[in-house]
Amino acid sequence: MAESEGSVLSSQVLSAYVLPGRTLDPGRIILEAQAARAAGLGGVWISERFALKEPAVLSGMVAASVPGLRIGGTMYAHMRHPVVTASVANLMQALTGDKFILVLARAVPAYFTGYDVPALTFERLRDYVALFRSLIAGERIDYEGPLGTFANLKLTDRHEGPPPPIMFTAVGPKALAFAGRHCDGVLLHPLLTTQAVARSAAIVRDAAREAGRDPAAVRVVANVVVAPDLPKDEEAAVIGGRAVTYLQSKAMGPLLAGVNGWDIGAVENLRSHPSIARFAGRSISEELMRNELVEASQAIPAEWLDQGTAAGTAVHVAGRLCEYLAAGADEILLHGSTPDRLGGLVPALSEMLPACMAQMGRGISGEVS
Repeated sequence: MAESEGSVLSSQVLSAYVLPGRTLDPGRIILEAQAARAAGLGGVWISERFALKEPAVLSGMVAASVPGLRIGGTMYAHMRHPVVTASVANLMQALTGDKFILVLARAVPAYFTGYDVPALTFERLRDYVALFRSLIAGERIDYEGPLGTFANLKLTDRHEGPPPPIMFTAVGPKALAFAGRHCDGVLLHPLLTTQAVARSAAIVRDAAREAGRDPAAVRVVANVVVAPDLPKDEEAAVIGGRAVTYLQSKAMGPLLAGVNGWDIGAVENLRSHPSIARFAGRSISEELMRNELVEASQAIPAEWLDQGTAAGTAVHVAGRLCEYLAAGADEILLHGSTPDRLGGLVPALSEMLPACMAQMGRGISGEVS
């Protein structure tokens, strides 16, 4: 039976994180990837968390076990030699049939305290992207610059196929503009309002245009924490717990509040909550699981969660995702709920998408028609 237009669209514009947040059972990634394909999602994304979430290893597991999915692997650029990153991406393109996406992340500087690695400045990142592209293209490189000194770099065995797209995770205007100038797309941070997504997309596309690039060719992916058709206690853990991990961060909390136009005082109130304050500024995502953060999440204004996430019935969540697409996103990355916990979300969104995309003047590929 031929796929409906809505099902085709949903596979193009919907993907999901597998093993979202902290995990103690990385082997679940195969079950979650299988659930993503069964649900009709087009891709899965894997974030990096040292110890049990190594994206190069996990990407290979997914490619071997659940073929056909797009795989986005997030890597901290300054933690890997350019040849290592290029080798991983080259191999993953071969394993996936050219469906790998390299996602470069910076994280906040405090995350790397004690690692003895240089800060990932935009100058260093620009050269890293350029080196990666040259290596993937099969070039031999001699380089001296902010990344160091490299001589005679080359991928010995190159996969003959298209280069993997490079996405960059971004929140602030400088990072968004960098993505527009130098990358194939941008992955926006979770907990953004639709208005913030619209502003972010405009910054990315304006920067691409100013750099002489086609702004429509730079893909904007909205990262939305969703909790469709979940029991209330689980919804509170998914939505509230995930929001706490972002807003309690000394660097990310004020940044998200500023981008969304929220009162910074509420962020300070959250950070002074007894269950948060006792960690003295350390990242609680390294200390607690999300269900342990529900009580603290009650310090977050309820309207923030309504504006920056999508929870409730599958139909309501699907409508919210259409709002993010209308705001300028080309793709929605589902976060918080694993692919096996999406309830009726994908069918509900598949029904809405043809009208949603037509209203925005987009064709079935998601491009402006």
